[in-house]
Amino acid sequence: MPRPAKGARLGGGPSHERLLLAGLARELFQYGRITTTEAKARRLRPLAEKLITKARKGDLHNRREVRKTITDVAVLHTLFTEIAPRYENRPGGYTRITKIGPRRGDNAPMAVIELVEALTVQQTAVKEAEAATKRAVKESEAAAAAEEPQDAAPAETAEPQDAEPQDAAPAEGESEESKDA
Repeated sequence: MPRPAKGARLGGGPSHERLLLAGLARELFQYGRITTTEAKARRLRPLAEKLITKARKGDLHNRREVRKTITDVAVLHTLFTEIAPRYENRPGGYTRITKIGPRRGDNAPMAVIELVEALTVQQTAVKEAEAATKRAVKESEAAAAAEEPQDAAPAETAEPQDAEPQDAAPAEGESEESKDA
């Protein structure tokens, strides 16, 4: 049996919260951006992202699962035909929450939750190029680190040999001075 989330519900019992979040999700998909309280936005984000992920799959089973939450057929159609294809190449993170000032009247912290823009072909290419550059830098650092221990060992043995004649020369000069005195 599913266990409900701990803590107070958003203004009522579990069924009220479920319907409230379903209404918020419907409005988010209909308008692309809504203003609500921070608590409601935080509770809405995982639900909206799961619904978009199901819409991305697009089969009959997932359409019926989303229909349980989004009962408006026009919004459901928009979700499957316009919103889901927009995020085809995006692995998640379809929404963004931006905090705005408190609400007048009750001083409740407000936030804007919106659907982020889809990645364009150019943005995807830029991200792939940046990832390739980072991989190349890591590989070159790893290759340099592998070569350093081999080069470092002869350099360490060479330094003490160079240091001994420099130390020996002043010692000989001091001994000569002491002989002259």
